Amino acid sequence: MTIQTTTHLNFRGDARQALELYRSVFGGHLVINTYADVGMPAELPGADRVVFGLVAAENGFRVMGYDVPGRAEGSIVGGGSTRRENGSTVTDQALFVSVGSETLDELQGYWDALAVDAVVVEPLAASAWSAGFGMLTDRFGVTWSFGVTAAEA
Repeated sequence: MTIQTTTHLNFRGDARQALELYRSVFGGHLVINTYADVGMPAELPGADRVVFGLVAAENGFRVMGYDVPGRAEGSIVGGGSTRRENGSTVTDQALFVSVGSETLDELQGYWDALAVDAVVVEPLAASAWSAGFGMLTDRFGVTWSFGVTAAEA
């Protein structure tokens, strides 16, 4: 038996733009369904927002997202900030999305694409515990942790 987990991100009106970015970075296919697609009258405010969104790539990347009903300002629901301070990561965010690969070269391309208009928390570089580690908060308020993982024996 196997299971699969997929991060589900909750946005306040910009789920479509975030999911389009993630697809452009990680590849794969994008599925978007709006509230209107599932029966909300198209003339109502918010009917064009995302009720179900998915990016799935053959490289293993998967993320879901949707726009929570109601308030549209702000970014990711439950957002906050993450920063480095005195050699430690300080955050009030409930989650990070973690991306791992066996090589720094593979991670670097994803990092470079996602880093556009992002806040770099920790540059992607060799660390005491990994051949590559970095953190950034993208333009939608999602914090990503990148790390080179050891090859399994």
